Amino acid sequence: MRAGITETIRRATGASVVQTDPLGGGCVGDVYKLTLSDGRVVVAKTGDPGGGLDIEGYMLDYLAAHSRLPVPGVLIAEDDLLLMEYIPADGALDARAQIHAADLLADLHGVRGHAFGLERDTLIGGLHQPNPQTPSWIDFFRDQRILFMARCAMEAGRLPGRVMARIDALAGWLDRWIEEPEYPSLIHGDMWGGNVLCGKGRIAGFVDPAIYYADPEIELAFSTLFGTFGDAFFERYGELRPLRPGFFEERVALYNLYPLLVHVRLFGGSYVGSVEKTLTRFGA
Repeated sequence: MRAGITETIRRATGASVVQTDPLGGGCVGDVYKLTLSDGRVVVAKTGDPGGGLDIEGYMLDYLAAHSRLPVPGVLIAEDDLLLMEYIPADGALDARAQIHAADLLADLHGVRGHAFGLERDTLIGGLHQPNPQTPSWIDFFRDQRILFMARCAMEAGRLPGRVMARIDALAGWLDRWIEEPEYPSLIHGDMWGGNVLCGKGRIAGFVDPAIYYADPEIELAFSTLFGTFGDAFFERYGELRPLRPGFFEERVALYNLYPLLVHVRLFGGSYVGSVEKTLTRFGA
């Protein structure tokens, strides 16, 4: 970790760094568990100038201010440094923890917004995530999620033009399967297992958000993409917020086009094939 970073931490906290332990999971930058001279343990995420760690800090602060979702407190949020409270996580995402996660996310999704999007743009996996406030969920999902990320992936040379044309076609008839929800719900936005910290049978906290107001089904769908949550989660969530018919049968695959396109933009490769399978399934 750069000497300038440790000096910034010392000035902000009044304590020096006495031990540095690398942590995994840094998509945007490097992550460290730090022990300070006063005994506190914190987490530092560092990146290059322009890395947008201040935006990540904003998102954590937003969740803390507008919801009861457990997230780490933010101590410093600068472009190249995010210093957060350390949340011990020594448990597995077992059935008990999944039930607790369902309680927490059902509560989060009860936080209402006046439009889809957010008051400012955010990030997902270090990528720009536009959030112009939009009255229609279908319009927002089509223009600011599917088409936006597909074009970014194509411009980066990772999505073939022929696949982009198929995405354009599907975008024209999304309303065959997607309907307007009752209201915009606040979502975490990047719900995969690496962002869920577990204690023993409980959720200790959520990290690395990509927040905006959405149909919460997009969050639930994302949680299935890499097997984050299973039956225990969905049974409990459905008791609190019943799922509309067709979610598992159709909309999960449609909503997961967005995180798949994020992965196409970041990594290319086999994720393009996964996108094509979804397009074929829906006739595009």
